[in-house]
Amino acid sequence: MPTQPSLRRMREHDVRPRRDLGQNFLVDSNILGVIERLAGLEPQDVVLEIGGGLGVLSEYLAPLCAHVHVVEIDTALVPALEEALAPLQNTTLHVADAMELELAALGPAPTKVVANLPYGIAAGAILRTIEELPSVTRWVAMVQKEVGVRLAARAGDELYGVPSAIAQLACDVEVARTVSRSVFVPVPNVDSVLVRLERKGPAPSPELRRLIRGAFAHRRKALPRSLELSGGIAGVGGPDIRPRARAALEAIGHPPDERAERLAPEEFRELLERLQS
Repeated sequence: MPTQPSLRRMREHDVRPRRDLGQNFLVDSNILGVIERLAGLEPQDVVLEIGGGLGVLSEYLAPLCAHVHVVEIDTALVPALEEALAPLQNTTLHVADAMELELAALGPAPTKVVANLPYGIAAGAILRTIEELPSVTRWVAMVQKEVGVRLAARAGDELYGVPSAIAQLACDVEVARTVSRSVFVPVPNVDSVLVRLERKGPAPSPELRRLIRGAFAHRRKALPRSLELSGGIAGVGGPDIRPRARAALEAIGHPPDERAERLAPEEFRELLERLQS
């Protein structure tokens, strides 16, 4: 009989991983120590874990911190999760979609996000928690390699884009470690990494996020043209958005027809200030 918790619970609860939910369960407990060291948990920390799965990470984290909020959308996993969490009085199971759960209502408020994130929502979940949980100071997440590289990409890199700029305006981002496919069941078709984010400031404003999304909406176009095609941004848009954006780019030291991928995250903030002045 399998003794590793994930393998044992899969067998005992007849769990069949769902690819449509991006389920790849951790079956190598050695990686848990790596996650713990990167998270740097303190006794007072409150952890948000998105994608509780079979509870192997949840039960590892709980003794190391004050509280763990475990979010899981798949009701078929609830019996296995409840088994894992039953001995732990400082855990709360939220059977919900992490992209719809009212994060600001979580109590106690999370201070760290530590998770083996489902592939389909990884970038979105990280960006949403940056925006809606100002109390969170650090993220350690297992994500698809491309997602991690994209979040950490710098201006001019091939994968630099909306997630990179929005995340880096609020956080220092690094790909901390590559992870072997063999630590998961089922074995995924893609490589994974552990990505770590450390908050350095508040999330960008809604206007700044809209500007960034509009700037990258048409990647083969110059930034001013992309904004024009996207209808501008609230409070800044209008028929003259293109010439105003060209002037703003020149004012911050870029060619008037620069492309979005050439601007560092902080330069988008400067660009917005110019457009709003």
